[in-house]
Amino acid sequence: MEFEEEKVKRKIRPRKAQKMLSDEGMDVTLQEAAEILSFLKFMPNGVVKKFLNE
Repeated sequence: MEFEEEKVKRKIRPRKAQKMLSDEGMDVTLQEAAEILSFLKFMPNGVVKKFLNE
């Protein structure tokens, strides 16, 4: 149970996202990494709202 709580508290920061993307061969700036994270946080909300409205 403690491990599950730790997963919820963890957040990926833009610098970490930039490193992860770089490791996969994608060169992005810190600003681009922040925008990608913002988009990824936004997507689930839109998908759920659309699903519930149908």
